[in-house]
Amino acid sequence: MKYLLIGAAALSLTTPVFADSDTTVDADTVLATVNGTDVTLGHVIALRERLPAQFQQLDDATLYQGMLDQVIQQQVLADAATPSKATEIGKENEVRAYLASREIDRLSSEPVSDEALQAAYDAEYGNMEAQPEFNASHILVETEEEAQALIEALDGGADFAELAQEKSTGPSGPNGGQLGWFGPGMMVPEFENAVAGMEPGEVSAPVQTQFGWHVIKLNETRDQDVPELDEVRAELEAMVRNAAVEAEVDRLTGEADISRTEVEVDPALIRQTDLLEE
Repeated sequence: MKYLLIGAAALSLTTPVFADSDTTVDADTVLATVNGTDVTLGHVIALRERLPAQFQQLDDATLYQGMLDQVIQQQVLADAATPSKATEIGKENEVRAYLASREIDRLSSEPVSDEALQAAYDAEYGNMEAQPEFNASHILVETEEEAQALIEALDGGADFAELAQEKSTGPSGPNGGQLGWFGPGMMVPEFENAVAGMEPGEVSAPVQTQFGWHVIKLNETRDQDVPELDEVRAELEAMVRNAAVEAEVDRLTGEADISRTEVEVDPALIRQTDLLEE
């Protein structure tokens, strides 16, 4: 028998069993009874909604029987559990978290209007100007003397890529020192400042950073255009939805009747699980 983990439990995959095709079923249809507790189609549907993405890809027949087995096993284990303060408090936390998660899912699924999307785009990219991007290679060594010796070798006609493969201690060495394209903020300041003052084809003087000494060759430059709205639509929609969720949480919290007690609690008590055994 195979098992797929779902949370802290397991989903057993067995041969699926189906009801008669003429039988009318709904969420209240009983699929099994465990020690007097009914397991319904609704329970299985609700469980499927919580499955991780990799399980959602399984075919329906496999999921149906596997999840039914899962709910039955959970009920058997729940019936065997010893009632305690810990389990009661845990149930309260689980219900609270579940309901909150459902509400966040509902808020996050609200459509984003064109106006809200445009406003987010204007706020994020409206004042942005084209940013320079650089394509460079480098050779990383431990000392300034080694870096200076490399520059002298390059002045004498040595090939930059070959020297990088032979001498560089950086991960780009085997690739001839190529770093590809990068923009502002992607390199340490000393490296970025050196590149920003160079012309394509130019080789730098030794540049020291926290990683060692660099000999840099600027291969190309280009301007990174401000993206069009459609290029960042998904990113902006996520931003708008997140902002809407936060705003609604703030609104609900502000309108709620919340009273915090003045009792002093040692923060270390959150680790004292034996308090739940009282």
